[in-house]
Amino acid sequence: MTFHDVDEVVVDPQRGRVHEHGWQSWSPVGTHPLHVTTPRPETDVLHTMRFRPETPAPAAGAQGEGLLVVDPGTGAPVRLYATVDASETVASIRTRLVGDRLVVSADGPVVRDQIEADLQTALATFGDRFAAANDLPAPRAAPTVWCSWYHYFLDVTEADLAENLAGIVDHRLPVDVVQLDDGWQARVGDWRRQSDRFHSVAAVADRIRDAGLRAGIWVAPFTAVADSELVRANPGWLVDADAGHNWDQPLRALDLTHPGVQQELDDVFGRLREWGFDYVKLDFLYTGAVPGARHDDVTGIAAYRDGLQRIRAAVGEDTYLLACGAPVLPSAGLVDAMRVSPDTYHPAVGTDAVQHLRSVPNTVARAWQHGRFWVNDPDCLVLRPSAPWREEWAEVVARHGGLRGFSDRVADLDDWGLRTAHRLLGEPPLPVPFDAVADAAPKASPLPPGP
Repeated sequence: MTFHDVDEVVVDPQRGRVHEHGWQSWSPVGTHPLHVTTPRPETDVLHTMRFRPETPAPAAGAQGEGLLVVDPGTGAPVRLYATVDASETVASIRTRLVGDRLVVSADGPVVRDQIEADLQTALATFGDRFAAANDLPAPRAAPTVWCSWYHYFLDVTEADLAENLAGIVDHRLPVDVVQLDDGWQARVGDWRRQSDRFHSVAAVADRIRDAGLRAGIWVAPFTAVADSELVRANPGWLVDADAGHNWDQPLRALDLTHPGVQQELDDVFGRLREWGFDYVKLDFLYTGAVPGARHDDVTGIAAYRDGLQRIRAAVGEDTYLLACGAPVLPSAGLVDAMRVSPDTYHPAVGTDAVQHLRSVPNTVARAWQHGRFWVNDPDCLVLRPSAPWREEWAEVVARHGGLRGFSDRVADLDDWGLRTAHRLLGEPPLPVPFDAVADAAPKASPLPPGP
């Protein structure tokens, strides 16, 4: 990659601020003083899974992926640098401070603009312009969700789903979707076979629908673990590139331009739709755009978008698609909702004992995207008494959460948890577009291991 200078701005190095936008859902995003070095990955795996795989960060300064905003701190207008068409390429945009001048460079086309407003208003202005330039559809309202992940993780069973479905009905909780998360499949990549903890995933969908609710399911459609049958049987279906590490093994990225992969996507998602799932959480989507040679000579971004469009065609327009771990700008217009943050917490850093909330900074910093690109998903509420930060997180979700759901065993909820579930899931959806910002900047959190 080659970076070219696109602007030079007179700044106050102490008062000026830069907003860098991260590549995907889990990437750090926020506003920083001009003179500091913004967050960097601590390991190669984190670089692949939390940052942009093909673009190393500079030694100092900031780097935004497709979007960077500078407040010079001098009283001069805010400067905005952005990619407008993210269908094939997205520019990385860097800053370097030289005395009282900030040099901005990019490795691809960007538009430049000056906006007589604060940073948050500038971001909202960009969101409006990007949505108009790309003719994005108005987002449809999100359903409310119960999700299995933050209590059961990979050990979820068919009996767990039945128990919680009964609890939702018995407590008359305002839940629209009961969503089965990771753990139902034999292996990541082997979506045609289910875990031995499930007699029938199709029967799970039937049970949910018989209770008058919608059935949801989790899939990582562009990813396969190294020991999956798919990888062993179809090595030609893979992009020859690092895709990260999870589930205790290397991850492989599927070549979304390969006819065999395309047929696999058609078959898997057509079957899920036949089984009755009309809410699908698509996770680890960044792997669809990793750099590398593909069957067709297209960019990783173009291949990624084609994969999402193929999934949409298989599941139908009425299915609600939630993206997670997804390249942000390239996903606009192709999904209904977007996780704008990393997981609330992760088993690798402890479950209920973790004291800082990983999701807060991104949730606040990306609030302007809600209603412009999609419905923002800050991640699930966790309402059980053993979560020491549950009240703090509930307030963040109340202020910034477009898609609202919770992820507890219903039987573990106390009176506060049940009341809060009723209150937050029963409220009308946030207005769109949403321009509220936090009263104060969130505290910085160290990069945790894993996504």
